[in-house]
Amino acid sequence: FSKEENRKAFKEALKLVESQLGQEYDLIIGGERIKTEKKRKSINPSHIQQTIGTISQANQELAEKAIQTAAKTFESWKAVPADHRARYLFKAAAILRRRKHEFSAWLVKEAGKSWAEADADTAEAIDFMEFYGREMIRLAERQPLVRIPTEDNELTYIPLGVGIVIPPWNFPLAIMVGMTTAALVSGNTVVLKPASTTPVIAAKFMEILEDAGVPAGVVNYLPGSGSEIGDFLVEHPLTRFISFTGSRDVGLRINELAAKRSPGQKWIKRLIAEMGGKDSIVVDKDADLELAATNIVHSAFGFSGQKCSACSRAIIHQDVYDEVLTKVVEKTNALTVGDVADPSYYMGPVIDEHAYNKILEYIEIGKTEGKLVAGGEKAGENGYFIQPTVFADVHPQARIMQEEIFGPVVAFTKAKDFDHALEIANNTEYGLTGSVFTRNRAHIEKARTEFHVGNLYFNRKCTGALVGVHPFGGFNMSGTDSKAGGRDYLLLFTQAKLTSE
Repeated sequence: FSKEENRKAFKEALKLVESQLGQEYDLIIGGERIKTEKKRKSINPSHIQQTIGTISQANQELAEKAIQTAAKTFESWKAVPADHRARYLFKAAAILRRRKHEFSAWLVKEAGKSWAEADADTAEAIDFMEFYGREMIRLAERQPLVRIPTEDNELTYIPLGVGIVIPPWNFPLAIMVGMTTAALVSGNTVVLKPASTTPVIAAKFMEILEDAGVPAGVVNYLPGSGSEIGDFLVEHPLTRFISFTGSRDVGLRINELAAKRSPGQKWIKRLIAEMGGKDSIVVDKDADLELAATNIVHSAFGFSGQKCSACSRAIIHQDVYDEVLTKVVEKTNALTVGDVADPSYYMGPVIDEHAYNKILEYIEIGKTEGKLVAGGEKAGENGYFIQPTVFADVHPQARIMQEEIFGPVVAFTKAKDFDHALEIANNTEYGLTGSVFTRNRAHIEKARTEFHVGNLYFNRKCTGALVGVHPFGGFNMSGTDSKAGGRDYLLLFTQAKLTSE
């Protein structure tokens, strides 16, 4: 957006999206659009009076219809050759590339993403489709096996069946697209239950799949409340796998329900889960302190801290603690908060009233556990705005150091040496991302083996994984380490079959 033509194009895209606000969106099952009496409004978190769209809500009867449709469609879709399925993804990626600013504008309006964050979200969705398309072609090639005389042996990767895809609201395009298209390019069919706060973006993506020619019934769009249809979809005997990104508690519940065999169920259900984090940035005494402070701020407050990879814990060597804290407070106080349709604002709102109240409660807890040195208040009138907030001198076992807040809050704690810093970094039940800022090669190598996270970064921020570059997924309560955007990911949506002649 340093280029005038891109700024102009984005403003035009915002106008286009504004002209389409308030429309109704139906369920899509087997290509059929279905209106229901029960509706839910999606609102703009920057302007809570503004309705993004009104979405029909499914009940269990329609959930049953969606699963049966997906199961029936699977019989034909699984027979489509892998390279043909991949070309659907390449086509969809080309369409999304042409409509890139438009989709980013929807992200600004429905998810409260800044221009830069929205642009990155859309770009990642395109990357996922192209990467998974290429990956499926690779997996469909003849796999290397030890050859013996008298036999011809072949290993092929075949699809699983019907998958329930439950994406998050914080990357409502990128992660939703990645989860959905990984499943379909592998030869599975999908019941897509979009996040309840960002269903319009998912509905708009259904337009792209239809435009790309993906057959009806391969992806079925089924918005609805988790309490109404969530358990039903997970427990259904025809459900073969569940692909989930969201909170630890919901992920654990899905894992528990999926482990129980339903009457008529023929398989052990597979769960692909990404469940959040409590991510640390460690700053050593010989680090580039300016670089460290800048990256703590970007990692903690990009998209209002609403990333499972966001830095919510800064663990600083005691020799440089005061200097790093001063720099971070200075940079935090310079951040602007407001309606991100205006690109001059760095930080937008949090997603909804529930998140808003929860984060404000954690800020109150933080005031009893540490020293408030920046932010700590509401911001703005018409949306769910919260100031970027920094707490200093927090005990490593304090609640704001241990519990996932998912908002613009970072807690600082002091480490007496590098070993102590790693000990603190590993003291949570999560294990998603982490960063270490140091010039000490021995410390880098020690962290490489001992800092127990799925994505560990040195001398850079702990957010911003790139598809194919940084396969993404974490340990412990951060999920099943599914490594989205990596060469292992499609294996989770397939099963290996050996034939020997």
